[in-house]
Amino acid sequence: MTRAHVVLLDPAAPERLDRIRPFLPQGWVLTAAASRDPKDQLAELQGASFVISGDMPVTEQMFATPGLRAVHKWGVGYDGIDLEAARRHGVRVLRTTGSNAVAVAETTLGLILAVNRNIVRGHVGVLNGGWPKGQVGPTSATLSGRTVGIVGMGYIGKALARLLRGFGCPILYTKRTPLPQPEEADLNARFAPLDDLLAASDVVTLNCDLNDSTRDLIDARRLALMKPNAILVNAARGGVLVEGDLADAIRQGRLRGAGIDVFSVEPITPDNPLLGLDRVVLTPHLGALDAAGFAPTIMRMMENLLAVQQGIPPRDIDVLV
Repeated sequence: MTRAHVVLLDPAAPERLDRIRPFLPQGWVLTAAASRDPKDQLAELQGASFVISGDMPVTEQMFATPGLRAVHKWGVGYDGIDLEAARRHGVRVLRTTGSNAVAVAETTLGLILAVNRNIVRGHVGVLNGGWPKGQVGPTSATLSGRTVGIVGMGYIGKALARLLRGFGCPILYTKRTPLPQPEEADLNARFAPLDDLLAASDVVTLNCDLNDSTRDLIDARRLALMKPNAILVNAARGGVLVEGDLADAIRQGRLRGAGIDVFSVEPITPDNPLLGLDRVVLTPHLGALDAAGFAPTIMRMMENLLAVQQGIPPRDIDVLV
């Protein structure tokens, strides 16, 4: 087997690298960047054939690395990868399409329930020696029978719609191309333009890609369309939502609450306007994490990279460039 050097751009503990190495093709080596600093990232890439990126951006300068053949996204969201630069430098870009759909859908549902049922506020109150049962009553609500609006009906949105069947929720969705009618019927979902979806939904979830058409999609104007008793969940990308506008809406009582797993800057910075709002549940971009999915995802990435190494097509569904 031809030797190849694989670099994990996300800094990782030795134990994590040791979990990945058994899945490498024979003769391949794996290293990780020392930090998130661009200088460390570029230094680690020297001599690399392949790159794996979880949350780290992949830039023009990285794609210009001599000998680099492919970049694989660990997951599906590729907004941080410069696809045009990849094309200019002849580097393949791949992802594990649909691999984390159920995990992200379950996280979305978990955030809906956590916000609706005030689970985190109750937990923190008890930890701090209180008993905030009476305090959370005015903002507690059930999910069953409520209208859920899903922004982005791809693998994740569809998985969420299936999870919601047991709650008897009418589902509205929006995407560039409506689903075929039989698929809508199977998911109990009805297409609606975005503004109509926002106005009619009790729960709005963001499960779309981040691109030029969705950047800052949910801003002050669109938040103002939502019901005052509605909640918003973002498990897509931080850039889809204007965080300061959401914080204003929560503080002013124009929304009941929100659950946010993704942020415009990650890791979250101390000046993020959503910090400190007691009706907002914040999680550290954990939506796609699934211990049982670790091995299948690694094997799928290695199969794709090995295909590039051998000059054969990777699985078509995973090819971005």
